[in-house]
Amino acid sequence: MAGSSPENSAPLPGPTPRVLLSETFGTGALVAIVIGSGIMAETLSNGNFGLALLANTLATVFGLFVLIEVCGVHGLAHFNPIVSAVCVLQRQLSARSLPLIVAAQFCGAVLGCWLAHAMFEVSLIQWSTKVRSGTGQWIGEAVATAGLILVVLTAPRTRVAACVALFIGSAYWFTSSTSFANPAVALGRMFSDTFAGIAPSSVPGFVVAQVLGGALGMFLARAWGSGRASAPSRSAS
Repeated sequence: MAGSSPENSAPLPGPTPRVLLSETFGTGALVAIVIGSGIMAETLSNGNFGLALLANTLATVFGLFVLIEVCGVHGLAHFNPIVSAVCVLQRQLSARSLPLIVAAQFCGAVLGCWLAHAMFEVSLIQWSTKVRSGTGQWIGEAVATAGLILVVLTAPRTRVAACVALFIGSAYWFTSSTSFANPAVALGRMFSDTFAGIAPSSVPGFVVAQVLGGALGMFLARAWGSGRASAPSRSAS
């Protein structure tokens, strides 16, 4: 998951400015892709929600794959606090690094939302009114996050980017929550009253489901006995 994977027993340094920039840029770009493609899809689909979701999905899959490949070259490629926390628990990232990395991800998410709004000339500052709540959606979000972490921990090292992107794309459709699987993305989408938005009141439920799903994904990877000895060099969502 880190740009370089030291041995588990070796102490890990704190995040470098390059790593923090990578996480800020990558998370921001991911949120801009999700929100921007949602605005474009809703505009062009003439009310066809299925078509809009398909366009939003494809843009996310393609964009996520490229971002993991590009940002993973010089630093982390998590773009996701849950993935970063899993790195800490897997002893692939120092615990003291986590607050700075998560802060970079959250800042990037908000900036990415504003970038999407600026590109489509909609109000820069807004709050989503799209309620996404209920037991079914929370279960869906937990399933999506568990699946993401399972993929991150078990996919072949050279195929992590493709596996993560494809799983998120499929989870857009087979989960009731449309697979946020990422607290930073949920935060960014909270500030957008567009196709991809989520009401602020719905975010806490999603985050709790994501945390529980992340723990489940780790448990499944260990139960499978197929997790790699060291974390993958790239991973995200």
